[in-house]
Amino acid sequence: MQSDLGLLNYRGVEIEDTFAEMFEMWASRVLITAENEKWALTAAEVATGFASSIIGSPAEAGIERLVLASETPDGRAGALIQIYHRTRSELKRQMIARIGQCVMTCPTTAAFNALEGTTRKLKVGRSLRFFGDGFQKFDEMYGRKVWRIPVMEGEFIVESSFGIKRGVAGGNFFIMAKDLKSGLAAAELAVETIRKNVREVILPFPGGICRSGSKVGSLKYKLPASTNHLYCPKLRGVVSDSQVPEGVNTIYEIVINGLSLESVKMAMAEGIKAAVKVPGVVRISAGNYGGRIGPIKVYLRELIEG
Repeated sequence: MQSDLGLLNYRGVEIEDTFAEMFEMWASRVLITAENEKWALTAAEVATGFASSIIGSPAEAGIERLVLASETPDGRAGALIQIYHRTRSELKRQMIARIGQCVMTCPTTAAFNALEGTTRKLKVGRSLRFFGDGFQKFDEMYGRKVWRIPVMEGEFIVESSFGIKRGVAGGNFFIMAKDLKSGLAAAELAVETIRKNVREVILPFPGGICRSGSKVGSLKYKLPASTNHLYCPKLRGVVSDSQVPEGVNTIYEIVINGLSLESVKMAMAEGIKAAVKVPGVVRISAGNYGGRIGPIKVYLRELIEG
């Protein structure tokens, strides 16, 4: 590995000597169980929809992983999801809406808190109980305090309170490739590797991959965010300060949220080391705003050297 004008050479791929800029958000972790994996995953997918970025979505959310029946409170197949928001009050609203509209409506499901030992809790199940129209029952099941809400199928079991904590959002890295085929293959391998090897993180964008990274604000319109023109290959010859290297025609961004900074750093390292294995990957970089948006900085050099 050697440094040359701000670039590191790692396994034949350039690694830009820069950092990913991150920030804290309130995070929740929900365990959805169901009669089988199909319905646990269906509920998880629907509950984490329209949640790629807080810039334009009502929350950030994603599926962390599937859980074996032997690891769940009720002995059924499970799926872990995470939901993030800037404030506790908005996080509670999103949890009530997503669990109520997407989990309770899904066949055979139940919802349990998956963040134990947190100082702060949100009374999500307690709020959802009103759907029972007075017929709901407070109970203790599987060593947890739950609400049993009657529904047409039978009953929906939801834990009364859900723990929340400060998580880390905005972990990211860019995969710059010579063409779409190699770039997409590298991004897919990065996502697959992260999901296989790292726990407590989510990749909130579709399939874990973002094709349209953004910058803060706009050069022309009154928008909170707009296309990251410096990293658009089609604009390399149009804007004078383009950051797209010669030979790069596709850039994908992998965005990571996690319950801890260490888990996000581990996911970034695993993803980068997987991506560089794919022929056609030219450079790895990361998105930041000079430290103006988020106080947390993770340098790519540290990830690779570590």
